[in-house]
Amino acid sequence: MRNIFLVGFLLVLLTANGQSLQVFPTHWYVGMKEPNLQLMVRGNQIGNDQVKLVSYPGVQLKKVHRVQGQNYLFLDLLLAPSVKPGNLTIKLQDGANEQTIRYALKPRNGGNGKSYAQGVHSSDFVYLIMPDRFANGDTGNDRFLDMRDTAVDRSLPAIRHGGDLQGITSKLDYMKNLGVTSIWLCPVTENDMPLEKESNGMISGYHGYWFTDLYQIDKRYGGNEAYIKMVKEAHNRGLKVIQDAVYNHFGIQHFLYQDPPQPDFFNRWPAYTGSNHRDEAVFNPYTESADVKKMLDGWFTPHLPDVNQRNPFMANYLIQNLIWCTEYFGIDGWRVDTYKYCDEAFVNRANTALEKEFPQITVFGEAWANTVTGSAYYAKNNMKVPFAHNLQGVTDFPMQSAMLAAIQQPFGWTEGVNRLYMTLAQDVLYQDPMKNCIFLDNHDMDRYMTMVGEDLAKYKLGIGLLLTLRGIPQMYYGTEILMKNSKAGNDGYVREDFPGGFPGDKINKFEVNQLSEREKEAFHYVRTLAQFRKTSQALGKGKTQQYLPQDGVYAYWRIFQQERVLCVINSMGESKSINWQRFTQDIKAGSIGKEVITGKSIPTNEVYTLPGKSMLIIQF
Repeated sequence: MRNIFLVGFLLVLLTANGQSLQVFPTHWYVGMKEPNLQLMVRGNQIGNDQVKLVSYPGVQLKKVHRVQGQNYLFLDLLLAPSVKPGNLTIKLQDGANEQTIRYALKPRNGGNGKSYAQGVHSSDFVYLIMPDRFANGDTGNDRFLDMRDTAVDRSLPAIRHGGDLQGITSKLDYMKNLGVTSIWLCPVTENDMPLEKESNGMISGYHGYWFTDLYQIDKRYGGNEAYIKMVKEAHNRGLKVIQDAVYNHFGIQHFLYQDPPQPDFFNRWPAYTGSNHRDEAVFNPYTESADVKKMLDGWFTPHLPDVNQRNPFMANYLIQNLIWCTEYFGIDGWRVDTYKYCDEAFVNRANTALEKEFPQITVFGEAWANTVTGSAYYAKNNMKVPFAHNLQGVTDFPMQSAMLAAIQQPFGWTEGVNRLYMTLAQDVLYQDPMKNCIFLDNHDMDRYMTMVGEDLAKYKLGIGLLLTLRGIPQMYYGTEILMKNSKAGNDGYVREDFPGGFPGDKINKFEVNQLSEREKEAFHYVRTLAQFRKTSQALGKGKTQQYLPQDGVYAYWRIFQQERVLCVINSMGESKSINWQRFTQDIKAGSIGKEVITGKSIPTNEVYTLPGKSMLIIQF
């Protein structure tokens, strides 16, 4: 059995023969709205031990669950609203042998919904970071010989590079200067996995999605204390933090797979069976049950066991960890990986539990759907479907495709900017499309600059769309300095190191004066629009009014009270004269707007020529 020492909150209790106990959650909080707490206790052959809770005011031991796995006990506690912080004493008795658990109940943090658990909204601008590839602030934690993967080599795209939380903390001012208001980190949870074989060869868990202990931040990133410090420093600068969750699968070295309490903690098949990845199987009215099962219970890879959230003990373990992480680390929102592969009743229950304790918290799920219908199905929607999801918003893949079409495709009946117009028109399916996360690329795609053929004019079109359309905009790290590449058979190529974030880098692109002229132009474009967005309520929370595209020109308003922002796109290769009369019918004749990027005045009683492949953003 593996011994885990979590200083300050997990008590490792030694018996006479040197065995140890683990308890999850590692500690808990008084004052939670949910009075029920289920402790998972793990220790050598404790399954038949007698359990006694030493009297503690306001706490009852309601039930002891004994399961097939003899190394586990599950204890149901009931905490009264009046219970005070302190240490519970729980005794496990096996004949003459006695083990003692002293379990901490802590006071809740102040500032719920104000200084943490604030939620992330359409007024925010999210910066997505892969921690291993962003900045290395402490080379002393690059490798640990007691972990299964000790390789660190920046020349290899599929191996760890050494980025960490201290490095991210050191770059928070850079992000704030850029205009970012929220940071989303790919998972920093422990991934104690060896190199594993995937389709593109041997790969490490540098990306973070192979969890082996939900209560530990990987010590190669600096551990729990480094994460707490980073979140605190982010909040001190007015930056929010989004944590990445994975309910669908664990790394195969997770102790719950290696030593399961019950066989059905994971979805098992007679032989390895991968998911079919077709979300349509879940919601289409003509589906076949075997297709649904393969979609939901199929594995991603042989080293990522598919979690069975229908098991009540596993479900409690996952949900209590979400609440524990939010309270302990003080994060502001959650992005849930592989959301569409999870048990539907479970994800609804998880969302409800989070919102119960943290009313301002926001959650958006990765539902990589092929259609707007598929995307809307996984969020609160206006459709009559057999299962009603309660997720606030999704990562909006149909919008990503539509924005790329507007930039890349020639103007046509359903192509180019008409594709974007049509996709936005389908917002009738969502209850609140403003809670969707929109993006041009992410860590699983070719980089945006490569998608647009390294064309700076097209690049600006996409940035303009990203920061003016409805929803929560997310930008992938390095996009602001034109980082580029395609996956080309290896995801590591689109997860390259940020130049200047690592010791020995010859150039530091966190410093604007070290950027090329093209990179400076891109950086200033992003920063100018992002900083404007901070002050614009029309872009942050205004309604959208779009016009049917004509001859490749597409326009839409963002409107909030007296502020109006007009966005006009010329998707054609040649210049177009703008007919202001069509777009400015709701404002005073002859009004003068301010062009957001340059600050120039734009009178609406004069003809304006919009160059090809460009976007005009005007504030009235």
